[in-house]
Amino acid sequence: MFTDGDIVNAHSLAWRLFVAGCALMLAASPRLAQAQTSKHAPGSAAAGAVPKNAAPPVPEYVIGAGDQLSIVFWRDKDMSGDVVVRPDGKISLPLLDEIQAAGSTPDQLRERLTEAAAKYIEQPNATVVVKEIHSRNAYITGKVAKPGTYAMTAGLNVMQLIALAGGLLEYADEKNIVVIRSDGGRQEYHQFNYHDVVNRKRPEQNIAIRPGDMVVVP
Repeated sequence: MFTDGDIVNAHSLAWRLFVAGCALMLAASPRLAQAQTSKHAPGSAAAGAVPKNAAPPVPEYVIGAGDQLSIVFWRDKDMSGDVVVRPDGKISLPLLDEIQAAGSTPDQLRERLTEAAAKYIEQPNATVVVKEIHSRNAYITGKVAKPGTYAMTAGLNVMQLIALAGGLLEYADEKNIVVIRSDGGRQEYHQFNYHDVVNRKRPEQNIAIRPGDMVVVP
């Protein structure tokens, strides 16, 4: 049989355990809050931090010689029309005469056209539409399965361009491939040894192809 003293002692023990539990919870609360804050802090994975191995952003398209553009001025058809960027990088439009286009993004050209048209019409509103891209081409000739012109819709290196061209033919001189590049009016020649790169030697030869590059496979 339990005595009244035993019951009192039991209640007292239960109360002390309850108080101790509350104290532990209060002590842990700041640490839990800190952990939750750190979990969602800027720069953390939960906050959308960029992974270290994330791919670099794709560069914005830049207009080049040979590209076909459609210039539209809202409510002014006389100044609108389709144009081809000349080798000197300029385009010609009624009233505006010559406007530099090459080297600009479509949005930059739109701002340039709007500024030039403001001399002739009130509140001009121009739109630049890229219809055909011919400035971002690379060329490969010689002993490959499919020599010719290849549009650079994405970044390419020498190995990738050779792959697009169907690979080397049987008697190609794979050790003496040359990348010819025009830079500021002068010719550059970059040697490429297909055999070395395939065998993981001198990978720095596998350079990025630039628009206008010519790869010659002897």
